[in-house]
Amino acid sequence: MKSTAAPIADLAAQLRGTLISAADEGYDEARAVYNAMIDRRPLAVAKCADAGDVQQCVRFATAHDIVLAVRGGGHNAAGLGTWDDALVVDLSGMRAVEVDAGAHEVRVDGGCTWADVDAATVPFGMAVPSGFLSSTGVGGLTLGGGVGYLSRRYGLTVDSLLGADVVLADGTLVTAGPHDNSDLFWALRGGGGNFGVVTSFRFACHDIGDNGTVVGGPVLYDLADAPDVMRWYRELLPALPEELSGWIALLTIPPAPPFPEELWGRKACGVVWCYTGPADEADAVTAPVREFGRPLLVGLQSMPFSALQGAFDPFYPAGLQWYWKADMFTEISDTAIDIHAKFGALLPTGHSTMHLYPVDGAAARIDAAATAFPYRGGGWAGVIVGVDPDPAQASSITAWARSYWEELHPASAGGAYVNFLGDEGDARVRAAYGENYARLARVKAQYDPQNVFHVNQNIPPAR
Repeated sequence: MKSTAAPIADLAAQLRGTLISAADEGYDEARAVYNAMIDRRPLAVAKCADAGDVQQCVRFATAHDIVLAVRGGGHNAAGLGTWDDALVVDLSGMRAVEVDAGAHEVRVDGGCTWADVDAATVPFGMAVPSGFLSSTGVGGLTLGGGVGYLSRRYGLTVDSLLGADVVLADGTLVTAGPHDNSDLFWALRGGGGNFGVVTSFRFACHDIGDNGTVVGGPVLYDLADAPDVMRWYRELLPALPEELSGWIALLTIPPAPPFPEELWGRKACGVVWCYTGPADEADAVTAPVREFGRPLLVGLQSMPFSALQGAFDPFYPAGLQWYWKADMFTEISDTAIDIHAKFGALLPTGHSTMHLYPVDGAAARIDAAATAFPYRGGGWAGVIVGVDPDPAQASSITAWARSYWEELHPASAGGAYVNFLGDEGDARVRAAYGENYARLARVKAQYDPQNVFHVNQNIPPAR
């Protein structure tokens, strides 16, 4: 590495934001990421104020042969928003959101979380398809595809992306859209952070519920009922109206309100439902999911969509230990159900869990080659996470997640939703993109031939 303190000082003088290096107060806070299992010591963290700051950072890093890492506003499962001895381009201070209600569009800065977006759009009765936690960053979720509550009705987040402003590897700022840098626009819709730093996004918004009010919440069952619930769910979900979606989980019921105290700490199987159709049809549409089996809790109620998006945020604050494993599934087979039942009984900590998120309906009607996100045949995005606040539990939550995944993987579609991948190597990245990988590598060669943006689920440029 060719950098010294002097050029870093030069960069600090060029930024409207703040540059924090190891000698500065606040360095440990600035380098900390959502997953506390990641402990990197970057050369410096640039708290960018605008796209101009991002350009300065990219040009500086390439000129001085410094590794670049890019952080948005949220999570990053693998901790790839930072790196040892890197210059971290931190967008978390760039948080503007501008709604054009008449056009059903919203412009979003690259450092926003989905809480920022929902706060601006839901009062207009609209939302952008996003994820399941409002603390998730807009940039990371979008660039990986964006599976969430609205996927069945309105498609993935990338299916509502209208355009993006991107700082490229040479420091230039360009717009990508259907008619501008269209190949770059294709790659951004699922190809991750491989192609540049997205400083702003423009999305289509969609009407939801009764002026932004939806019916949602969990239905929880005893863990012993999990096999029956999973068999029922796998048949019911694809047949439901697309206004109703639900993801299924193996979990420990949190020891906190609004869950009844007699259920605290109990291992369970649950489905979290979200209905976004007309309010006067909600009871009829949700009746099958409220009445099945012997639920411990039926928690469906009317609420703003933003409340459902943020419902689980308090249970997963920044600073927990996380270990992730993931796969895509075209079906929930009997073999898989047996494995889920086995490892659900072995949940190692209260935060550890398994989720299956549906990717069907509108999301499955998009051609697999239309965006970089390839899994358009219906099915589920699965994730197994070992989670706990105590670093002493890191080995046990990791062992549980790995063992679970190793037994379950043969029942999968082979690849994973890239946003759920850990730092698992080239073969897993290739599997995540399938037949779209070769085109992504060609676009990478066009826009980042030197692989400047490689601290990510990396796609090296085609040779």
